[in-house]
Amino acid sequence: MTTSTNNLNLAVVGNCNIAALINQRGSVVWCCVPRFDSDPVFCSLLNNGDGEKGFWDIELFDFARSEQRYRPNSAVVITTLYDEHGGVVEITDFAPRFKQYGRIYRPMSLVRHIRPRKGAPRIRIRVRPTYDYGGARPETTRGSNHIRYVMPDLTLRITTDGPVTYLLEEVPFVLDRPVTMLMGADESLTQPVAETGRAFHEKTDEYWREWCRYLSLPFEWQEAVIRAAITLKLCSFEESGAIVAAMTTSIPEAPGSGRNWDYRFCWLRDSFFVVNALNALGVTWTMEEYLSYITNIVAQAKDGYLQPVYGITLEQNLTESQVDSLTGYRAMGPVQIGNDAWRQVQNDGYGSVVLALSQAFYDHRLSSMGDRALFGNLEKLGEHAAVRWNQPDAGIWEFRSREAVHTYSSVLCWAACDRLAKIAAHLGLEGRETYWRNHADGIREGILAMAWSDDLNSFTGTFGGDETDGSLLLLPTLGFIRAEDPRFLGTLKMAEEKLRDGMHMHRYAAPDDFGVPETSFNICTFWYIEALAAVGRTDESRALFENMLARRNPLGLLSEDMDVKSGELWGNFPQTYSMVGLIHAAMRLSRPWEEAL
Repeated sequence: MTTSTNNLNLAVVGNCNIAALINQRGSVVWCCVPRFDSDPVFCSLLNNGDGEKGFWDIELFDFARSEQRYRPNSAVVITTLYDEHGGVVEITDFAPRFKQYGRIYRPMSLVRHIRPRKGAPRIRIRVRPTYDYGGARPETTRGSNHIRYVMPDLTLRITTDGPVTYLLEEVPFVLDRPVTMLMGADESLTQPVAETGRAFHEKTDEYWREWCRYLSLPFEWQEAVIRAAITLKLCSFEESGAIVAAMTTSIPEAPGSGRNWDYRFCWLRDSFFVVNALNALGVTWTMEEYLSYITNIVAQAKDGYLQPVYGITLEQNLTESQVDSLTGYRAMGPVQIGNDAWRQVQNDGYGSVVLALSQAFYDHRLSSMGDRALFGNLEKLGEHAAVRWNQPDAGIWEFRSREAVHTYSSVLCWAACDRLAKIAAHLGLEGRETYWRNHADGIREGILAMAWSDDLNSFTGTFGGDETDGSLLLLPTLGFIRAEDPRFLGTLKMAEEKLRDGMHMHRYAAPDDFGVPETSFNICTFWYIEALAAVGRTDESRALFENMLARRNPLGLLSEDMDVKSGELWGNFPQTYSMVGLIHAAMRLSRPWEEAL
């Protein structure tokens, strides 16, 4: 692992409204307020670890070492700092989330509780928020027990039972009693700070432990799956039902690669994978929230046309721009705001939406099951799939300078028609079942003819192409072809020859707009693990999975990419794709409960 203090060994706290990333010394280095895609109030993660601005730090003098962990089955994180003299400080961080008055209370708030555990530790609290992407510092005003941070579009208040002057002027002091700090909206706190912080902590911790109790877990690797599930939930923006691909922007996919993208938006493809993974664990509420989001997307879509990605409150225009006020992760700019993928044609989105919502027609646990009205809306998407399956697009990997007929996109178009036929049968709509089955069968025949290469004995990433693609490992999972089919075995063999790098997988091998990819793509490694299990290579699959578990950061989280040799994480963080892959692989590989018991 890297020894740099600016790395992705970060903890995530959040409440499905806001989220914060906290490093191993207990500093909040990234937090966008009032929502995931907002201007970051704390941004030092993307300012080369700048010690001057963009963080909320609890600095321990004569620091020796630190430990960091989550409370079991919870989104509450505890960071313990040790000094050279035996002094110990414990920091508890969380974003309040619990049931209150018949709804979920999830304020725009972070709570930090600091307590001395041993000795006489000396600390300094530094709160240095920014706005305009690190370009400006807010004005501050103080009260008897609070500090206000005034920005053009936002005013934050930190209320504390600690010495306000010490916070405001960053005065070092001996921590001889607990200190609680609540950051949130500019509103007065009507209850004692310590009492409020303690109550919020207990209720938030109880909420997450209760949430985890209802997960349908595999027998093995339960702690890893629970942490992945909580992380996926934290990436959902509950107000609208959107699911962000990651909480960050512009962490490069590889050192100095220029592959810096803003992932704080809702990709239809990524959302399908998240919904699918949480459904497998029995968490259907996220699907119901996403259904509301997609219903609004479809309602505003002209003639059923779908962009690949939307803003978390349905924004269509996500025009990309660069900011000069932040130097970037380890000074590896540029820092991007927005993502021009919204302009691209990506034909897999129609199948992604239909797949994500198919369970709604069958699952009787849902408060509102899929009906003919929902089916009618999905049919609009199916019509696009039926036309676009053999049309060029940017593909799953969002190539920026070229288009082709990508096999994965075509298979997702087939999946849209195939699932619509099955849903129609379930609803007793014989005419519509025949209509969609004919489309699905015709598309499948076309894919088998144009994406298969006899010379390579493999499906190819594009129609008539000669390169493989990590997404082809999903063909059995999507139901397009059986894992034991010789055509899939040939495809798997080619993927191993071209994409496997040690115990990891690249997404593709051919140069793209930025050259040849340097790092492995974590979700592709998980897809490979599942593919090996599907063809009966279980021991090898388990070994690769254990290796991936060992490569997670100390909090059990993953980003998008990984340096194959060092194991260092790269790319936006935490990456929903990667956590989804972990869940699916664990559920496929785990011994059954009956056998284990």
